[in-house]
Amino acid sequence: MSIFTGSGVAVCTPFDSAGKINYTAYEKLIDFQVKEGTDAIVACGTTGEATTLSNDEHIEVVLQAVSFTKKANTKYNKNVPVIAGAGGNDTAKCIEMSRALYQAGANALMCVTPYYNKTSQKGLVQHYSAIAAAVDLPIVVYNVPSRTALNMLPATLYEISKLPNIVAMKEASGDIVQVAEMIELCGDAITMYSGNDNHIVPMLSLGGKGVISTTGNVAPATVHNIVMTYLNGNHEASLRLQLSILPLVRCLFADVNPMPIKAALNMMGFDVGNCRLPLTSIDESLHDKLKQEMNKYGLLDM
Repeated sequence: MSIFTGSGVAVCTPFDSAGKINYTAYEKLIDFQVKEGTDAIVACGTTGEATTLSNDEHIEVVLQAVSFTKKANTKYNKNVPVIAGAGGNDTAKCIEMSRALYQAGANALMCVTPYYNKTSQKGLVQHYSAIAAAVDLPIVVYNVPSRTALNMLPATLYEISKLPNIVAMKEASGDIVQVAEMIELCGDAITMYSGNDNHIVPMLSLGGKGVISTTGNVAPATVHNIVMTYLNGNHEASLRLQLSILPLVRCLFADVNPMPIKAALNMMGFDVGNCRLPLTSIDESLHDKLKQEMNKYGLLDM
């Protein structure tokens, strides 16, 4: 069962000048996403700075994401789901948060592999099995070794794919051979989404159904079109779109995410503020380069 097909966007969490969550800016950003063709809203992921939110803030952000997305769905006659980040490195806390986000109205959960304490592959199976048993929502497994120092192996994904509500993976290892093995083993039991904005077409070529994107915060229509153009059979046009956006992607990941994407959104007038510490602002040279790339794409004229 696919939660969505196309482009899911890991939406930034806006903060005001006092560091409080700016829900006016959040609603504006979600409205923009739904209007421009984003196929799923991902709240409180890495790009949403979930690690710096208190539990109460985390739940409230998801609650508001659900409310704002429903409002935009009605406005634009869409049916965009909300996927809520619920991962962590303490299984009991992940279960507690997953239950709270279910109550907040999330349509699905995204659970990153445990970080810092990490675990064995056996521990991954037990971790996801416990979460899946505790909440009746579809779950997207998030594999991002560059942040967690832990890689989920294909055989491990195969084991947890037998659980009825483990239905998808956001795969950001960058290892295309591993992705192929995962799809070979799991078949239709797991919907595969690219976790890297520069690997969308390669993922689709192996049978993936889309991307969970950071770049989509500023270029939602383009990221959506890369996926849907490919899935509609025009592979060459999709590849051209993928290649055309790579300079912008490189700028957006030239420093720690979500620092550059927040700078980009602020340039576009979304007033998302700065990141919470320990993340900071990008330096002036990257700011200037990012502004140049955004001008090339016409993103500052919207």
